[in-house]
Amino acid sequence: MSRHPLRRLPVLVLAGVLSAGLSACGEVPQVTVYEQGQYRGKTDTRPWEDSEFKGDRAAWEKALKQRARNQSEYNRIQ
Repeated sequence: MSRHPLRRLPVLVLAGVLSAGLSACGEVPQVTVYEQGQYRGKTDTRPWEDSEFKGDRAAWEKALKQRARNQSEYNRIQ
């Protein structure tokens, strides 16, 4: 009597491993439905519309040019 449950154990373990393996093979469809003319994502902000430049595009462009100028080794050593 005591050996009967021990014979079932490998079969149960094998069944559990097979069911876990088969469930990992399934793929859930990931289809997005797009509606024409409607954007549901996050709205983009312009780079100069943050707290540093406060909407001043000219100041942003000036800072951008200054940063590019500072990345040149020739301009930095003079």
